Amino acid sequence: MLNLSATEKFLLNEIADINDVPAGAFNIRSNSQSVLRQSSKNVEIVSKEGVSGMDIFIKPGTKGEQVHIPVVISESGIKEKVYNDFFIGDNADILIVAGCGIDNCGAHDSQHDGIHRFYVGKNAKVKYVEKHYGSGKGAGKRILNPVTEVYMEENSAVEMEMVQIKGVDDTKRSTIADLKAGAKLVVRERLMTHEEQQAYSVYTVNLNGKDSSADVVSRGVARDNSYQKLDLKIVGNAPCKGHTECDSIIMDSGRILAVPALEANDVDCSLVHEAAIGKIAGEQITKLMTLGLTEAEAEEQIINGFLR
Repeated sequence: MLNLSATEKFLLNEIADINDVPAGAFNIRSNSQSVLRQSSKNVEIVSKEGVSGMDIFIKPGTKGEQVHIPVVISESGIKEKVYNDFFIGDNADILIVAGCGIDNCGAHDSQHDGIHRFYVGKNAKVKYVEKHYGSGKGAGKRILNPVTEVYMEENSAVEMEMVQIKGVDDTKRSTIADLKAGAKLVVRERLMTHEEQQAYSVYTVNLNGKDSSADVVSRGVARDNSYQKLDLKIVGNAPCKGHTECDSIIMDSGRILAVPALEANDVDCSLVHEAAIGKIAGEQITKLMTLGLTEAEAEEQIINGFLR
């Protein structure tokens, strides 16, 4: 069983669906310390020297395994920067579950900056899930600044699910990806802000190899007085295909700025961007209210469906 507080267990469940010791390889980090770690036959987790973080080595040909590396912070005033590098061997097929949860009931800011670098081998497949969550009624902020770098070899595939739906006061999210020939990247970002929260997301995807492709979709909801900014850039440096989509709902006095960018440096690259920002349509709320929901319940149903 996990020897953690009730708050830490709650956070683990929210960000990684962990209720007990997970199967396979894992590292659970709590309040700046690794509290539980296990490698497996095909996945080795090693602490870095000189800086906080880990190297995770996934053997070529590994199939059907999972790696969990969640982080929880339950003490006010903790500020940390962690470097995790993933080396995924050729022809591997693996699920990586990360994420960070902060519960801050004190007066001082708590902050986690996680820098994750993925080196994805030829023909390898990776699904990466990163969830961020904040709770606690203290005056101190809950700050999360993830940096994700993805370097993809020929014919590799990476699917990324990036989720932040509650309680994070400030976040700066930076994602960089370089794709070689035949590599395929799919990103699904879901983000909700409320009260005075601010969220910045920056994506730069470089399609460097022939027949490489990227499909990046971001959905956001800005409530109360919160603010979101999305900078999303796809660069086509070879015959390739790139698609981005920014779809946002604005509520109350929220603000959203979408800054899409497409850069074509090859005559045979095909790049497309779609963007939409608007409020919830009144007829949607009316329709749900005829089914017995209150206006507030109708709004929640629409938002939950939008962010699913």
